[in-house]
Amino acid sequence: MDLISRRQALCSALGAAVLAAAPPRAWGSISPLVLRRGVNAWPWFSLTREYPAPRTDYAWPPFQTQRPVPTPADLARLRDIGFDFLRIPVDPGPFLAADAERRDDLLQELSGAVEATLEAGLSVVVNVQANGATHFWTPDRMTGGPTAPAFPAYLDLVVEIAARLSRFAPNRVALEPINEPGGACDSSDYQAVRLDLLTRARAAAPKLTLISSGGCGSLVQGLDAFDPAPLQALQPLLYTFHFYEPYLFTHQGAPWMREPIYRSLNGVPWPASAGSFDRTIAAVRSRMSEDLRTPVAAKAEALAETERVLKVYFDARPARPFIDKYLGVVDAWAKRHGIPNESILMGEFGAMRTDGRYAGAAAPDRARYIEDVRCGAETFRFPWAFWNLFDGMGIMDDRTREFDPEIVAALGLNVAR
Repeated sequence: MDLISRRQALCSALGAAVLAAAPPRAWGSISPLVLRRGVNAWPWFSLTREYPAPRTDYAWPPFQTQRPVPTPADLARLRDIGFDFLRIPVDPGPFLAADAERRDDLLQELSGAVEATLEAGLSVVVNVQANGATHFWTPDRMTGGPTAPAFPAYLDLVVEIAARLSRFAPNRVALEPINEPGGACDSSDYQAVRLDLLTRARAAAPKLTLISSGGCGSLVQGLDAFDPAPLQALQPLLYTFHFYEPYLFTHQGAPWMREPIYRSLNGVPWPASAGSFDRTIAAVRSRMSEDLRTPVAAKAEALAETERVLKVYFDARPARPFIDKYLGVVDAWAKRHGIPNESILMGEFGAMRTDGRYAGAAAPDRARYIEDVRCGAETFRFPWAFWNLFDGMGIMDDRTREFDPEIVAALGLNVAR
């Protein structure tokens, strides 16, 4: 058995033990929904048909008709290979812009998606996920603070979703009322927003599991700064964080990143010892040479910054211990607050893949990274949700609906299905 096969066998055995572990213990009087291995289903309720400014509404139907949406057969196959839940991100913009009749139609469509997922044998996390790329219904407008202009409307929507979800079995469904909140890790504005959202949602759905994160984009640092004591009366609760460290690896080639280095970044290996600075910077230069739109001076500046950050990356030689160090911070937070690790969801993790649109990670490096993060989470007994089902970070091809076998194996799932 080669080294890679031994690593996969060890992680698979560990994953089986995690799946057989006892369910999360309640921090309060009611036990939360049990989650173990999930996948995100963006863009089921994302990728909108928003009208340009100065309009603030959407075409109808508001979601792009060509976006990939999981079929009942897809959902059944997800369960068959070993997933036990689906996290469904929901863009609140179309709901808030719609009139009462169309809003009810959208809420019924969301309820139908939850029902279909449950019928496939998967539990569900509904995540209200504001779109930072929109021009009007932005995260700042809706959840930037308790006085944000659209926060009352957003709060009402969360309450309505919570009430609808309360009709389902409480041991199968959860609501995460905000995604990657902005601001400082210890932002008092976000603390007020979080408390309002969870308090109102709890009043609307007394038994529904709610999910809460720390600040600063749901980073580990945000969870570490999060004092959950004020939320104790709002059980059942789960807690969540997202993990994409190091971004130089996971987001290489991502066109939505603000820093210009990411668009041409490619060839970054995982672990760092699997490649070299010289090979990676040569790949970056080659990618930049294909870019005929960016001015020469801007490319030179981006290349200099890329060289600087890549030298730091290769000098640090990140590998599995790098991941475990971050996850150890979450473990310490859990111990500090008496929260079982099984109640802390790693709600997103993944890495860009290389295809015709992106210059993401090479397939073997991406698989090694995903396996290392997944194994790290399971070592610490954190349930997880892979990002994503579709798109440039997905596990399933948008057109053929075939699974990526390397990623299925890296996630410790049943590669034979």
